[in-house]
Amino acid sequence: MTSPEQLFTDYDAKLKAAQEKADRLRSEMDGVSVTEHTRDGVTVTVNHAGNLTNLEISQSAREKPTLAQDIMRTVQLAQSKLAEAVSAGVPSAGPETRKELVGYLHDEYPEPEPEGYVEGGFDDRAAEESRFVPEAEVTTPKPPPRPAGPKPQAHDDDYFDGGFLR
Repeated sequence: MTSPEQLFTDYDAKLKAAQEKADRLRSEMDGVSVTEHTRDGVTVTVNHAGNLTNLEISQSAREKPTLAQDIMRTVQLAQSKLAEAVSAGVPSAGPETRKELVGYLHDEYPEPEPEGYVEGGFDDRAAEESRFVPEAEVTTPKPPPRPAGPKPQAHDDDYFDGGFLR
């Protein structure tokens, strides 16, 4: 039979080993980042959690009317590559942990739609007049008049109507 002191010592050793493994995993995860570039000079970097950590915009890209879309698309592209970067950059994760991390990142950050893809078939470049169709004027019927309440009884004198002291 094992003594209580030995049980506590074994338990403490297991806790320390688990803490060291978690710290190693955390430091490896903190080192994972993905950087993506566009042809027009937009560079983004995202960390292991998919957060934007760096954004560089060239002078030529600043003048483009689609700058915001280019930035968002580049961020999405970088985020979609996080799963592979985590898989390669976190060797201390066991196979089950790695599988869960990669699966989560694939679900959370899917690949962006192909460039030029328009959801639902709507084309933003279509003429403005085709985007907004005037609606038929909606008329709401007037509500019926409210029925009149009971008419107050006429009293000769408001002070002597029988009162409450009767």
